[in-house]
Order: sequence, then C-alpha cells, then structure tokens
Amino acid sequence: MCTNGVNTGQLEMMIDQIDDHIKLERRHAHDLGHLASDAGFATVGEKLHDVMHLLDEVRAALDEAKEAMEDDAKDAAGFTVARV
Repeated sequence: MCTNGVNTGQLEMMIDQIDDHIKLERRHAHDLGHLASDAGFATVGEKLHDVMHLLDEVRAALDEAKEAMEDDAKDAAGFTVARV
C-alpha cells in the first residue's frame, strides 16, 4: 500500500531487515562479552554487555518507528500531484 508516495509495506519490511541485523549483532556482542569475561578481560566483557543493552534500545526504537509509521499512515491525508 502506498501512502503519500511511500510504499508502507516496503518501508515496514526494510525496518524489519534492520531489526534482523541488529538482532544478529546483539547476539555477537553477547557471545563476545562472555568470551572476554571468561578469558579474564572483565572490562571488555562489561563494555560488550553495555553494547548489547544499547542494541536492545535500538531494537525498541525500531519497534516504535513501525508503530509510528502505522499511526502516520492512518492520519495521512493523501497528496495531490500538480502539473507545472
């Protein structure tokens, strides 16, 4: 569906793709955090777990963006193309 010239289905799919990438990177940060901690690199492990929590925040913001897109699409009044 297009709203104001934006394919909302495609936009939602692209947001989901970003979320999938972030989910994978979060998993890597989690695994590396444990690897570093187990190897005696406590500060590195802590920092990587901080990264993991920041990536959780990114994923939450992406969810909010999708919700906002749905709300904005409902409120969109459409557009008019004028020939110049």
